[in-house]
Amino acid sequence: MSEQPAPTATAHVTAPYGPLADALTIAEFGTVCAPTPAQSCVLIEADDTGLTLRTHDWETAVSVTVPDATVTRAGASLLPLAQLKKTLAAMVAGETKATAARTTVTLTGDLLTTDHLTVPVTALPVGEFAPAKKPAPTAAHLDAQELYRQLQRVLPAAGKDDTLPMLTGVQMTLRGQTLNLSATDRYRFAVADVPATPHPDHPATAADHTLTALIAASVLTRLSKYLKTCTGPIAIAFGTPELTLTVGDTTLTIQPLHGNLPRYGALFPTTVDTSLTLDRATAQRALKKCAALIAASGERGSPVTLRWNDDGILTLAPRIGEPDDLARIKGMTLAFTTLAGTTPKAREVHANPALLKDALEAFAGTDTVTLHLRDLKEGSTNVPPLLLTTGTHPTGEDYRHLLMPVRVS
Repeated sequence: MSEQPAPTATAHVTAPYGPLADALTIAEFGTVCAPTPAQSCVLIEADDTGLTLRTHDWETAVSVTVPDATVTRAGASLLPLAQLKKTLAAMVAGETKATAARTTVTLTGDLLTTDHLTVPVTALPVGEFAPAKKPAPTAAHLDAQELYRQLQRVLPAAGKDDTLPMLTGVQMTLRGQTLNLSATDRYRFAVADVPATPHPDHPATAADHTLTALIAASVLTRLSKYLKTCTGPIAIAFGTPELTLTVGDTTLTIQPLHGNLPRYGALFPTTVDTSLTLDRATAQRALKKCAALIAASGERGSPVTLRWNDDGILTLAPRIGEPDDLARIKGMTLAFTTLAGTTPKAREVHANPALLKDALEAFAGTDTVTLHLRDLKEGSTNVPPLLLTTGTHPTGEDYRHLLMPVRVS
């Protein structure tokens, strides 16, 4: 039986441990769903442009350039990413964080060397790695922190039910100078706008040109951990069908879900009967008390009630106990300012406390939340949804959240 040839690993590079470890952490985003051992690896490419790490698990592809790296011989090595990270961490164990970050690491094919140690790592044939497609041209640029902030608002509204895969995504739509983000789980609909600067050479500069992709919320949740620390511009590109985000020397290419979210235009009102502002911190404190009372009562699934009495005073109360008990419960008063319309009287709206909690948290960074109400249509039993926005108009300034009320008997 003939002996199999050893896997070829030809990249020869040196780099400080700190930047190399950081780049490997980013590259991990492209191995989460790896279906084969080769796709669990990181492809290390060394050439005259520098050192580039590539991963691709068919859901997300990552390309990241390692700063301060020196290529001593052009080539490529395919190494298991998890093993490589653990081995490198072990080789700088016992050093201070600062000393470890400065430690020079040399990779010679499949051999790792520092000032103190030299150890081989497993190498796979480079040809077994399936690279991602070349990203599409940049359509627009966004502020990385603004994209991160708006994603944090929208992601909680995405569905978790895998039997409805379309609803587990965030619709990302570029139209003119705005990237629109939207998500829904059928019980709420969150919509946020991120200012965009269209690339002058891309058709997306036209206001009537639309580019869109439905991206899994689970993928965006993972990637947002990286975006949280990013500053400066981020480039966005819409391929066929991949979506690509580029920040500095890092490129993230994501496979979209099939289909698109339902259009939300008809769900979100452009005119309402009453608009009022609430102090967000007070509303959150009242909701926390109500949720604690629901938990203490053991009545899981019970809603909370926004109630305007005959004098127009607003309270938030838990809906617990027998019918006779409900009449005796008095909620915490929520002061408000009526911005438009007339103050509601003798009116109740029931809401899921967990969903209301998410909605209020989505307005982090603002002191107040604007609540928009529509009157119940004559002859209808369907209570209109609650609309919360950052601005005083129903269309909001950059974020709006539609919350479906809970029906109670």
